[in-house]
Parts: sequence; structure tokens; C-alpha cells
Amino acid sequence: MKLIIESGATKSDWTLIFNDGEISSFKMAGLNFSSGNDEFLARTLEEASLQVVQSLGASSQSHTQIDEIHFYAAGLFPSDDPESPFQRLAKMLGKHFPGADVHLESDLMAAARALFGHEPGIVCILGTGSNVCIYDGSAITARVNSGGFILGDEGSASALGRAFISDYLKGLVPEIVGKYFESRHDMSYPEIVRNVYKGTSPSAYLGAFAKDILSFYATEHYMQNLVDENFRLFFARCLSRFKAENLPVGVAGSFGYACREIITALGEQDGFRFDRFVPSPSEGLIAYHR
Repeated sequence: MKLIIESGATKSDWTLIFNDGEISSFKMAGLNFSSGNDEFLARTLEEASLQVVQSLGASSQSHTQIDEIHFYAAGLFPSDDPESPFQRLAKMLGKHFPGADVHLESDLMAAARALFGHEPGIVCILGTGSNVCIYDGSAITARVNSGGFILGDEGSASALGRAFISDYLKGLVPEIVGKYFESRHDMSYPEIVRNVYKGTSPSAYLGAFAKDILSFYATEHYMQNLVDENFRLFFARCLSRFKAENLPVGVAGSFGYACREIITALGEQDGFRFDRFVPSPSEGLIAYHR
């Protein structure tokens, strides 16, 4: 039996693949190992292990039936350092699922396998965060460092939220837009600063504004420019590194999927051809690991 976990900053998808090919899935909070803390990680894994037991529908020892674990998440980089996120996660998974063969991979590998399987392509992640790489059908051969929501994540939901919140705080957004957000969110300066600088998941907080921003795309010129510039920054600063490669371009991530028509149109203007979009790598990963 295999357990497949695909985690972004906002949510994680957990899927059991039984030996007969049947599946059972559930969702948990997202785990980003670049900024997450051990207490939150341990609590989430504890809750998830109980969910696995419930899914198996047997005794509390049911987790011993899992032979393989494939865990994909942002911020996971192979390391021998026992204090690294990679080694800490391996240890925690071993505790909750003793005897399982644990495989840890990045969110880029999850997107690559989901989008292209065993074929080569240019892989883009456009979710709460963003990233891009070259995939040769089995390994990632080149990548652009994301930088996270402070130093990068161009094109992502969190980058869009960051740009909007920055403009809002400086009084640069249209009045009708500002009032709309004030009616739906706590837009006070202390609340924004607290969530961005002291919150448990600042990128998820910023990314949560993206849905409401997109609702104004067709009616407010300011919002259209904000969204378009976000994607063009991704094209110019990240995707352009691989423009010379004659490979199909795929996008994984709920934000990219929601904006697929915008991205495709902007891409054509800037010389990029997007070949496929998936809202989440989970379905493709299930097919890959089956």
C-alpha cells in the first residue's frame, strides 16, 4: 500500500493507494518547510496519521500496512544534516508509519510527474507560491530559485496579494475596491502587519486575497494591470530563463489553473506557449504512482 502526500503552503492532499488500485483521499493543512515550525508540523502529521487509520477502517495498528510513503512539498531539499527539514520530516514520518519506505521530493518534482509523467517539459508552479524548472522525464535538470514570498514567488497568489496589500496601505487602490475589501477582510494596519510578520503562514495569508482580486479583473483597469504585471514578472524573471528550450510548458497550481485563460493570452503576447494546466498535482501523482 502506498501513501502519497502532496503539500503546498495552503493545503496538503493525502491519498492512500491500496494494493487493488482503489484510493482513499483527504485534505490537511499545508506544510511549507522553508517557513514552517516543528510544533505545527508534528500536530498536522499526528492528525493526518489518525485520518489514515480511519481511512483503513481497522485497528490503531493499521498504519503498519503502508509499504511506501511519497511526500512532496515546498522547501524539501535532500540533506544529511539531522536538523534540516528533510531529516526532521523523515524522522517524524518514520515515527508515525514505522516500516514504511519513505521518499521525500520537492513540490517541483510533484508538478513535473503530474504534468508530464515520464516525458520532458518545462514545469511551472503557480499556486500560493511559484517556481519553474526543466524536467527531462525522470529528473529536474535545471531550475530557478523561487526566493519565497519575500524574495520572489513572482506570478503566484501570494505575490499578487503582496502587491495589492502594499498598494492598499499606501492609498493607491481605487476607492470602490478598497471599500469592497474592507467589507470582507480586516484591513486594519495592525492586523495586516501581524499576519505578514508574525503569522504562522504569511504566504497563505497574502495568497488568500487573490480570489477577490480576480473578481475585479474584468471591471477594474487597476486590478487587470496588477494581475497582468504579476504574470509578466514571472515570465520575465523566471520562465524566460528557459525560453530557448523547445519543450511544452505546463502549469500546476490552483491559482494558475483559475487564471489559465489570462496566462495563455499573456503568454502568446510574450512568446510563451502553455501546453497544459492542472489545478493540483494530486491526480497526476496518483496515476504516476499507480
